[in-house]
Amino acid sequence: MSENGPLAGIRVLDLTRILAGPLCTMMLGDMGAEVIKVEPPGSGDDTRTWGPPFVAGEAAYFLGANRNKRSLTLNLAVPAGQAILAVLIRHADVLIDNFKLGTLDKWGFSDAWFNDNAPPSMRRT
Repeated sequence: MSENGPLAGIRVLDLTRILAGPLCTMMLGDMGAEVIKVEPPGSGDDTRTWGPPFVAGEAAYFLGANRNKRSLTLNLAVPAGQAILAVLIRHADVLIDNFKLGTLDKWGFSDAWFNDNAPPSMRRT
């Protein structure tokens, strides 16, 4: 994360996994955005085990596609995890996910929720 990049001062909440989403958020981090990656508890992002090659037990793919990010684990299927996600969203500028359509709605993050609770940059019309 570069404090001087063109996206310095932008906070990105990364709910992505597999390929396109992590690559997108990696590029935002490369340009200076603060990227916070949310992973499921237990094994974390599925790509942590995509190898070989491995570096210190982590797949080289995972390490490359998730550079310039901070990471935390969060169980989004339970109310406590959803409450923490709500706080994270309120303090972010950008949210990127690549869940199946309807997953965020299932967890209580509908268009109406975003319009009432999220920063203006995330409101949906």
